[in-house]
Amino acid sequence: MLTRQERVNSGFGAASTAAQIIAGIDLTGRSAIVTGGYSGLGRETVRTLRAAGAEVVVPARDVPRAHRALDTIEGVQVWPMDLLDPASIDAFARRFLATGRALHLLVNSAGIMANPLTRDTRGFESQFATNHLGHFELTARLWPALAAAGGARVVQVSSLGHPFMT
Repeated sequence: MLTRQERVNSGFGAASTAAQIIAGIDLTGRSAIVTGGYSGLGRETVRTLRAAGAEVVVPARDVPRAHRALDTIEGVQVWPMDLLDPASIDAFARRFLATGRALHLLVNSAGIMANPLTRDTRGFESQFATNHLGHFELTARLWPALAAAGGARVVQVSSLGHPFMT
């Protein structure tokens, strides 16, 4: 059975900028986690959320690299986490839950593509483990904080590369 998809008439399109979309939105007092937040679209997401007043935590496998990439964006917290390691994901989630903060926005933006065959600690192929299993586990572990927000949003970023794969 197919679910009918309908366009959301937001007034925004492919040429809309992050600044245009966030204009007039105050995220002061809201918390966000952005995986992959120290490069590409994730970094721009972090910049935009901070500009709107959100408290942002960026999980990072390479913490020094993340700090260097985010040093021009004031107030971003970088915490260690590796989406290929379930113990690391659990530790990150426990740390966030221990703060007692609600989580208003979870942006699952980290991803890898077309890397050599490697496996995570459980034996799963690394691209599948990073892009899907790791984010699923992170979302599940953070569920109490998401529920506490009373209307949280989870955004799963994907790539336009999939139509080109054979």
